[in-house]
Amino acid sequence: MTSPNPAAKRSLAQRISGERIVLALAAPVLAVVLSVAICSVLLATSGKNPFDAWNVMITYATKSDGQVNILNRTTTYYLAAAAAAFGFRMNLFNIGVEGQYKVAALFAAFVGAQVDLPSFIQIPLLLVTAMLVGGLYASIAGLLKVYRGVSEVISTIMLNSISLAIVGLLLVPGIFAPKVSGTTNSIQTDPVSQSSHFFTIPTAGGDLWGFIFIAALVGVVFQFTLSRTRFGFDLRATGRSESAATASGVNVKRMVVTSMVVSGAIAGLIGLPELLQNSYYYGQSFQPNLGFLGISIALLGRNSPIGIAFAALLFAFLDATGAQLPLKGGFPFEIVDVMKGTIVICVVVAYELVRRYGLKRQQQKVGAQLAAQLAATEKKEVSA
Repeated sequence: MTSPNPAAKRSLAQRISGERIVLALAAPVLAVVLSVAICSVLLATSGKNPFDAWNVMITYATKSDGQVNILNRTTTYYLAAAAAAFGFRMNLFNIGVEGQYKVAALFAAFVGAQVDLPSFIQIPLLLVTAMLVGGLYASIAGLLKVYRGVSEVISTIMLNSISLAIVGLLLVPGIFAPKVSGTTNSIQTDPVSQSSHFFTIPTAGGDLWGFIFIAALVGVVFQFTLSRTRFGFDLRATGRSESAATASGVNVKRMVVTSMVVSGAIAGLIGLPELLQNSYYYGQSFQPNLGFLGISIALLGRNSPIGIAFAALLFAFLDATGAQLPLKGGFPFEIVDVMKGTIVICVVVAYELVRRYGLKRQQQKVGAQLAAQLAATEKKEVSA
């Protein structure tokens, strides 16, 4: 009896691996192509030349200042998506990222304004403060789900509204905002101390935020935790089947609460790039809607740290370059929101199409292997 050919085995493995990579890339690429096509039709219908719009966006993205702007936005978007994705991997829909990062940024801004320690102590203090506040606020939804059976979708949506009330209650003169004389429509915290300023990297296009390394570290820890730790295995197992996880000895209730806390802790970091590298204070107009944007990016990136990085870069590109459309050519800025929305819709459709194609290919391969085995068995019987 001859042994299987190792070279043939490697060739088959390489083909299967290559096909999986192609299928994984096909869905997001197809979604982006469909979105571009739809937006081009909309621009043409409104009387605008779509090619001029794409030229404005690409031209800005090739300039050094545009690239720095895109990377700085990517840093914030990545953290927002990572916070949502961590809950999604547990099959928990943490819709409350929006409220968690706002409350966390408010407390971090207040601490940063009141405390002035050396930078190597001050910055970690603000990071820990934001993560603790975000994690504690998210834990409310986790505890309600575990002990009262409240859906995390409902509780986190409600907590988003409550966060606005918390900010409104605390961000007033004499509490988190300084006392002012007379009347003013702008209420904000005191600027954070100089030692709270995170480092930047000077480039030809401006200052690149050093917080990009924090975002990268979050991605590395995220990936390592999911793929190399027992906690990550329990997380994925519980997300797929709570009953199976319980049978294998996993404390599902503890995993739910822990996952919500970790998701909220990551969410607490979302507002810090803006706070420590740009505005240096928390005001009523502090970066809104980052939590909801993070959910879209997490879905586009399939909740994978690497996929999220590319999705965050894409959305940052759209926002940074889209801001140039009204300035150069009179294009409506709303076309960027349309594009982001169509990308999310198209990616759902594209992933389903790719999933069905992959399932069909797998069935064909299994059928071909069974047919080959049957033919080999019949050949042996005939020869015998």
